[in-house]
Amino acid sequence: MKSHLLREQMTVECVDTNSVMYTVFDFNHSRRVEEGEHTRQQTATVCNRLKQTTTRCKTLQDTAAHCSTVLHTATRCNTLQHTATHCNALQHTATHCNTLQHTASHCNTLQRTATHCNTLQHTASHCNTLHHTASQQHLKDTAT
Repeated sequence: MKSHLLREQMTVECVDTNSVMYTVFDFNHSRRVEEGEHTRQQTATVCNRLKQTTTRCKTLQDTAAHCSTVLHTATRCNTLQHTATHCNALQHTATHCNTLQHTASHCNTLQRTATHCNTLQHTASHCNTLHHTASQQHLKDTAT
């Protein structure tokens, strides 16, 4: 049972019905830790040790898978948060644009009104000139 999560590997070989040969190998230091022969009772102890190691390995694998899921979820959450921030910025820009559009429309109305007012003022000035000319002419005509 070789795994990068385990520090040791144990090999077991049956010698006869009453004893088992075993070797424990430490991967971190690339050396044998112990060798020996066990009775059936000792073999049960070794098997229990292997079961505990296997359970610990499975737990570590499950934890790693869970961690990967959490990391994926966090990455997705960050992406969504970035998208929401971008969306809020766009919404702010759209609101600002609508305000500017309303202001521009109001400005165009004021500009048309000013142009109309200038036309009326010009017409009134022209009318006053005509009225003055007519009054001067009338005064001349009545004086002669």
